[in-house]
Amino acid sequence: MSTNAPFAKMNGLGNEIIVADMRGRADRIAPKAAVALNADPATKFDQIMAIHDPRTPGTANYIEIINCDGSMAQACGNGMRCVVQALAAETGEKIFTFETIAGILNAEEHEDGLISVDMGEPRFGWQEIPLAEEFRDTRMIELQIGPIDAPVLHSPSVASMGNPHAIFWVDQDVWSYDLERFGPLLENHPIFPERANISIAQVTSRDALTLRTWERGAGLTRACGSAACAAAVSAARTNRTGRQVTVTLPGGLLAIDWREDDHVVMTGPAEWEFSGSFDPATGLWRRDRQDVA
Repeated sequence: MSTNAPFAKMNGLGNEIIVADMRGRADRIAPKAAVALNADPATKFDQIMAIHDPRTPGTANYIEIINCDGSMAQACGNGMRCVVQALAAETGEKIFTFETIAGILNAEEHEDGLISVDMGEPRFGWQEIPLAEEFRDTRMIELQIGPIDAPVLHSPSVASMGNPHAIFWVDQDVWSYDLERFGPLLENHPIFPERANISIAQVTSRDALTLRTWERGAGLTRACGSAACAAAVSAARTNRTGRQVTVTLPGGLLAIDWREDDHVVMTGPAEWEFSGSFDPATGLWRRDRQDVA
């Protein structure tokens, strides 16, 4: 019988996150447990960030990322900020090195409480994203939704930030598009063999853009950090913006810096909501006594 593990319910710009402490344990969070937690309005989430013991010397922890449908995710920038805030409060440390399925990530909590996460280098090769067929120039690929002669969305930029992203550029307000309808179709389009995060982006100046994202395995989200990074680098690649931009998401603002060393650094807030414990096998949970009104 599984013993309960501590968790904190948090959010990064409204991106609902569960930070689960799986340190000192050999088990993992079962997909059915994730689905059960997501079915409860109190613990509904976009991603679970499961903190495991380190696997690689020089790293603080191994972080497993789980979507609300129980599938695995390679990257979650907003979730990483929540992990940093939780561990900084526990340990007093400010600088962390983590390992994820997508590689090594460095992160830092600043004096003002904002948290920067080095999301690594973007990948633009069609096999790296990956795509199902060759496109030599991934700044714009042939993909559209709607009538052939008048598509609603078309010609997205595609990139990988450890996970696949497609960014559709629009001139109108991003809220004028029915992303809830188009998102599932595009996420599961055959061109994306590992599915994809689907974003609609409007560039508002050389250093700003507005973004909405349908997140692979999670659906509509108030913020997707890796999508903000993918949109920022794609905007710079297509000469829509410079390499430093502020991305406005439904949940708030993220600062994205595509540094000269090719690493993408994302800076933004995290927020603690409540804590509890849960069964990683079933998802049954209870709130900590001090958090019960």
